[in-house]
Amino acid sequence: MMDSSAIADRRQLRRKLGFWRVVAVLLLVGLGFALYRFVAGDLPDTRGPQIARVKISGLIQDDQELLERLKKIRDNDQVKALIVSISSTGGTTYGGERIFKAIRAVAAKKPVVSDIRTVAASAGYMIATAGDDIVAGDTSITGSIGVIFQYPQLKDLLDKLGVSLDEIKSAPLKAEPSPFHPASEEARSMIRNMVMDSYGWFVDLVADRRKLPREDVLKLADGSIFTGRQALQNKLIDKLGGEDEILAYLETRKVKKDLPIVDWKPEDKTSSFFWPGAASWLLNRLGYDDFVKGEALQKIMTDKLFLDGLLSVWQGAAN
Repeated sequence: MMDSSAIADRRQLRRKLGFWRVVAVLLLVGLGFALYRFVAGDLPDTRGPQIARVKISGLIQDDQELLERLKKIRDNDQVKALIVSISSTGGTTYGGERIFKAIRAVAAKKPVVSDIRTVAASAGYMIATAGDDIVAGDTSITGSIGVIFQYPQLKDLLDKLGVSLDEIKSAPLKAEPSPFHPASEEARSMIRNMVMDSYGWFVDLVADRRKLPREDVLKLADGSIFTGRQALQNKLIDKLGGEDEILAYLETRKVKKDLPIVDWKPEDKTSSFFWPGAASWLLNRLGYDDFVKGEALQKIMTDKLFLDGLLSVWQGAAN
């Protein structure tokens, strides 16, 4: 049987071991995070003259982080030009509008080239028009100039379930169109007018940026998509090619073609997915699984996705 002094010594040793285990966990997590940031290259190298490149992919929406990144590129004197690499079927019209204006603000201070990759349709093409020069591949997909407003219709389903919905509203067009009953002609007319107003804005934007007569743009703006070759023929892009053609154009704008191309990646979004995952994994392996659950941490530290408003999106390719 152990005496009281031995028991006290053992407890003190356990406390010390527990303390150093916590310190080791924090060090490992910190080192892992630092290594990830170094390997992944999330932080752009802002030292020395360079050509910045921003990649825009997936669903386009009102992205504040991207807008702030573009502002930093605009104000950084080390950045001599910007390449906007686009792979997107579109998204919200408003999101495209804000990104378009942010890119044009960069173009006011330095050359900007839009690089259409696999697809840049609808709001993706809207963003591409912000570049001073648009380059696409022969088989890239672009175009789909237009606006759409969609809403679900649940009335038939509710009827089968025996569920009805009563409503009292201040005016006939309040909260219209509704998923709970077919839209009235007045409601459909209201939405149609809104869609056509945004559509007209989109058409005017393309006509202005591509220096085309509005009637010519209207012929192309029926929602049609085009290959890079067709887009060139219709003057929706400037040339076919890739990095060599982009650098050749920038050289005509007095930007040295041997400057390094630096990817300006998101500072938070990529690393935020790694951080909770790495932290919770290490904590769980070292016996601290009750301290925090990985899923809870992930939920707290990442953004939710909301999609509202008018859409400018080509739905031929699902995300």
